[in-house]
Amino acid sequence: MILTGTCGFGRSQSAAFRELDAIEIQETFYRPVSVERARRWRLAAPPTFVFAVKASQFITHAATSPTYRRSGRTIPETERSAYGGFQDTPQVREGWRATLAVAEALDARVIVFQTPVSFGPTPERIAALYRFFESVGTAAVKAWEPRGAWPVHIVEKACEDLGLIHAVDPFATQPATYGLAYFRLHGSPPGRQRYRYTYTDEDLARLKAMCEEYDDAYAMFNNLTMADDARRFRVLVARRSA
Repeated sequence: MILTGTCGFGRSQSAAFRELDAIEIQETFYRPVSVERARRWRLAAPPTFVFAVKASQFITHAATSPTYRRSGRTIPETERSAYGGFQDTPQVREGWRATLAVAEALDARVIVFQTPVSFGPTPERIAALYRFFESVGTAAVKAWEPRGAWPVHIVEKACEDLGLIHAVDPFATQPATYGLAYFRLHGSPPGRQRYRYTYTDEDLARLKAMCEEYDDAYAMFNNLTMADDARRFRVLVARRSA
């Protein structure tokens, strides 16, 4: 099965629920979202609609990241070092509790953990990654999207040991895990335009072929024209599957 969605609504909620299979909630990355709001999303969506949640940046990103400008809080200098990096700190645990609460309210199938380029494969960071994932529990699939220079064999071993799937942009790299694919499409082909890129029909046909190599695949668009690109891709999948 191929599930088509966007990272963020990218249009009105009603249109997203009508035209897509899935949504990856992005607000949960920047700041905690109330359970009541998550429940309203779940009630507004069709019963078969699939939610994914992007894990809090409090878990993954250092407080020096520019993304904290949207966190809705002022972090004292004395606490800055306690955020991110999967550390065993109250701030990271707060991020996990907030993420999990929304995921459970949405009955989310996937929680996405995106790590920044600055979170590289040092022994200390690998140890923190293992400690965190060995200490948390959820019914959702845990997808990890590492940025930066992570050797494939390290990613593959960590995913196998910790029960993770390797989330990737399939136009940039191949997943190190099998069976279930979680593709986050950042608008990269043919390489330099990134988020401003609009996928061509040829790109979408290639994406469909890549998705079909897996038992199930999420195709989650995360570019400026994601709403239209996702709609076009979903039509392509439905037409060729008929």
